Amino acid sequence: MTKFLEETDIINHSNQEIQELAKQLSQNCTTDIEISKKCFEYVRDKIEHSGDCKNDISTCKASEVLKHQTGWCYAKSHLLAALLRANNIPCGFSYQRLTINDDGSGDKFSLHGLNSVYLKNFGWYRIDARGNKHGVNAGFEPPHEKLAYPIRFKGEKDFEEIYSEPLNIIINSLQKYKTYELMSNNLPDIEI
Repeated sequence: MTKFLEETDIINHSNQEIQELAKQLSQNCTTDIEISKKCFEYVRDKIEHSGDCKNDISTCKASEVLKHQTGWCYAKSHLLAALLRANNIPCGFSYQRLTINDDGSGDKFSLHGLNSVYLKNFGWYRIDARGNKHGVNAGFEPPHEKLAYPIRFKGEKDFEEIYSEPLNIIINSLQKYKTYELMSNNLPDIEI
């Protein structure tokens, strides 16, 4: 379980601003569920999704996401992991493969990043802080998952693995494609 608490270059939870926010969000909380929900809601509701706001600020490290208040789903999952790990709550990374077209047409897919948090009373629980919008309503209701996107079309997939670090393909994409247009045209994907 310790690998899901570790600090990395990307999940830099010893950063002073992350430490301060993690402490602030955990105030008056008595359980890992309460802390996890507060951290989840902060990232979901306060950090803009770069794809929704078409933001050209590129973030990857948790501290960058917090500083600029924006990130793609992957980067938002990095900040959420850092906030939870700073509160000594194990957190990992999970992924879905989704079609890019909302109607399932076409053959373009991309990975979608979310988190898995270890809750003492429930075990591993997936949460999706990508940010709500029309047609997307992710929530925190353990033990019931309330993810942003269900698997609906051929070629889509929920990956069962929980990773202690973000996938390299995710990090490479976030660090290589520095604008909204470049990233949206080169969203990371893996064949299934």
